[in-house]
Amino acid sequence: MKIAISQINPVIGDFKHNCDRIVHFSQEARSRQCDLVVFSELVIPGYPPRDLLEKPDFIRANREALDHLIQQIQGIGVICGYADINPANNENPLFNTAVLFENGQIRQQVHKRLLPTYDVFDERRYFEPGKESRAFFYKGRKIGLTICEDLWNDRDVFQKRIYSIDPVELLVQDGADLIVNLSASVYHAGKHDFRRHMLGCVARKYGVPLIYANQVGGNDSVLFDGASLAFDALGNVTALAMDFEEDMVIADLEHPDCNDIHLVSESQNASILKALVTGTRDYIRKCGFSKAVVGLSGGIDSALTIVIAAMALGRDNVAAVFMPSPYTSPDNYEDTTVLCQNLGISLTTIPIASVFNAFTTALSPGFRAGAAPGITEQNIQARIRGALLMAISNRDGCLVLSTGNKSELAVGYCTLYGDMNGGLAVISDVPKTLVYALSRHINDQRPTIPERILEKAPSAELKPNQTDQDDLPPYDVLDAILKASIEDLKGYDEIVRMGFDPTIVQNILSRIDRNEYKRHQAAPGLKVTSKAFGYGRRYPLAKHLTQFKISSHQYS
Repeated sequence: MKIAISQINPVIGDFKHNCDRIVHFSQEARSRQCDLVVFSELVIPGYPPRDLLEKPDFIRANREALDHLIQQIQGIGVICGYADINPANNENPLFNTAVLFENGQIRQQVHKRLLPTYDVFDERRYFEPGKESRAFFYKGRKIGLTICEDLWNDRDVFQKRIYSIDPVELLVQDGADLIVNLSASVYHAGKHDFRRHMLGCVARKYGVPLIYANQVGGNDSVLFDGASLAFDALGNVTALAMDFEEDMVIADLEHPDCNDIHLVSESQNASILKALVTGTRDYIRKCGFSKAVVGLSGGIDSALTIVIAAMALGRDNVAAVFMPSPYTSPDNYEDTTVLCQNLGISLTTIPIASVFNAFTTALSPGFRAGAAPGITEQNIQARIRGALLMAISNRDGCLVLSTGNKSELAVGYCTLYGDMNGGLAVISDVPKTLVYALSRHINDQRPTIPERILEKAPSAELKPNQTDQDDLPPYDVLDAILKASIEDLKGYDEIVRMGFDPTIVQNILSRIDRNEYKRHQAAPGLKVTSKAFGYGRRYPLAKHLTQFKISSHQYS
């Protein structure tokens, strides 16, 4: 059997676009004499549709799109995903379904059995689990058709399994000699390598070829890397699609030497950068924008953000704004100018001193006479800049990209209605240490970010001679503690046993706790780690986490 694996970038709810892409790749697969073309999970409505699944009109349009494809595509078998209605009255109203159709007829339907409810997934909210795992014959093969999570429960791969059944095991017991999986596997750094290992182990364990078709592109905060795969019965990769690009590869089960092997990212930093570029481009365009504006400070975070924006949209679609205050150093103006010259982006400078003076004058009756400027004055500067960027967004119809990183967002080193303003927080899941690593990776390809930006001490420049380390521990220490707490879910005692100063650990955990309210008001951010802030991390705002031994004093 000759199978085409097609990974497309669906737009949620744009049934015409999604159907057009399915038709296009099906016709290409047929022209290459393929017997079957396989698409990703819920490819017709786009994944994840979330509460759109509760709208009857959406489900009806999704079914009408499937009917259109069944009639439109002839001469090749097609496997794709859609949301099917569950006729039972006492169950969830939908199934997450994979369908095989050919020449105007549905040949087989399979409902997803394992429905994830962790991190960004909440499929049990909408779908009823499938009730059986049965293989079926098609063109000389007995196919075991599965959907995403159905493959993620092998007892030899996962020491702690969260489901009581393994659909793949049941399908092989039913005689399946080919496993096909439709997936929408959410990206995070390192996941591609683990997924490749896991899929190879499953193919080798059961001695059957495996076809894996993954979604590609960004939808809201979640990113999909594609990198679809085929494996032989020994667990060897026989076909591989590109990452973060629409692509189609051929897996000929009888003649694997003719299969397609396409290039993927050569390193983890390259993969993360591709993810951020893809997520930025897709979010902006799928939300109906074509241009973006970035406020530049002369620092590393805004520099990385505007480079990603230029890579995503093209330099002509990105505006840069520099808003110096009385505390802005000449170095930052020079570095910002050089950065924009390197990118070919025009730079607009809007000094904020007069606006800042107007604010402080208006507020002066409420300040103590002779009191030194404090956090209020610092936040006013950030909020002036945020207001100016939003005004430019309104005037020019462009999306503001906020520039805060994960380290700052975690501990609240950011200003509501100021530097947190924006339509997309591009690097909000990128720790500060990774910001530097990605920036150096960019410069390794082509010198773009001025070296002084990479070398200078990070500073918000909201008061004289300010640096981030006046208020925070070194970023390598901070990021290690944040990863242990946020991604690895370690508590105070465990983190201290890792060798960190107890006072610093208490302070950082306290800051994470206290600043939850800020993160609930932040712009959506692109997920590139195993646990990002956003709808995959659901913490209450009103709480008192005494079990973490959190103290309220400030780190100094």
